[in-house]
Amino acid sequence: MALLEVKDLSIHFGGVKAVQNVSFSIDAGIVYSVIGPNGAGKTTLFNLITGVYKPTTGEIRLDGEAIHGKSPNELAERGMARTFQNLQICMNMTAVENVMVGAHLRLDRNLFKAAFRLPALRRRDAEVREEAIQLMQFVGLEAYVNERADAMPYGALKRLEIARALAMKPRIIFLDEPAAGLNPKETIEVDHLVRKVADAGITVVLVEHDMKMVMNLSDRILVLDYGKKLAEGTGEEIRNNPDVIAAYLGTHA
Repeated sequence: MALLEVKDLSIHFGGVKAVQNVSFSIDAGIVYSVIGPNGAGKTTLFNLITGVYKPTTGEIRLDGEAIHGKSPNELAERGMARTFQNLQICMNMTAVENVMVGAHLRLDRNLFKAAFRLPALRRRDAEVREEAIQLMQFVGLEAYVNERADAMPYGALKRLEIARALAMKPRIIFLDEPAAGLNPKETIEVDHLVRKVADAGITVVLVEHDMKMVMNLSDRILVLDYGKKLAEGTGEEIRNNPDVIAAYLGTHA
């Protein structure tokens, strides 16, 4: 059984059909990329699957369980994490504190214990901090553990967001343009990191405009155009698909 199944998914904003009857499935442990020209509906598709939007029609199943219409926090509890195109970093916090935020669902939120700072709560906070430090090492940010986020370079903040998402201990992680705005060196670092995440057994769903990264990383690729599924397949199949070439370069090309 596929880890994620999407069937006939659509959303309409008034008269605009942003996503139209899109269906696909994603097996566990792979890197699955969603590509398409600007305005194709890629981020809208992410927002539908991760609970930001509710679909007009269609079904979404995670490990066989229907999840369409569930809130982002409910999906997080079921093992789904994501990052966004625009940075969602708490700039007035340290880097390690930002990563610790990602573990909030696994923390004891008992008001009495928090008010009196009981030893068990302090121990758990220390454990979560150590886990966050280990995640920062995993993403290559060990030098920034105690730095304020607003003092970090943009490329490091992109990897910090991934570390925070990993702190949720997800089964599947959605990365929305993790290489956007990065220089070539930073892009290579993110490329290697995405592969490390997949090698750790976490299913990765990627929206990315850097086609070199997509072709290098992806086990399967879905192509959207005007909100519709245009093609799906391996990198080689997508690279040689005439409909995909037409969508990106124009029919004449």
